[in-house]
Amino acid sequence: MEQSKIDRINELGRKAKTAEGLTPAEVAERDALRREYIDSFKRSLTSQLDNTVIQYPDGTRRSLRKK
Repeated sequence: MEQSKIDRINELGRKAKTAEGLTPAEVAERDALRREYIDSFKRSLTSQLDNTVIQYPDGTRRSLRKK
């Protein structure tokens, strides 16, 4: 995810805490950006775990498997 989108999420988060609040359009934008960020994070984590290998004391190596 681009840094500009993360900055926008933070900007909307700060604005939501003010007395002014967010407009319905900004709430929808914030929710869409948050969902995109979460999906990006999950893909990154899944990719990392797919490339993780556990090495046992006897020297054997096994990759992680999904449950």
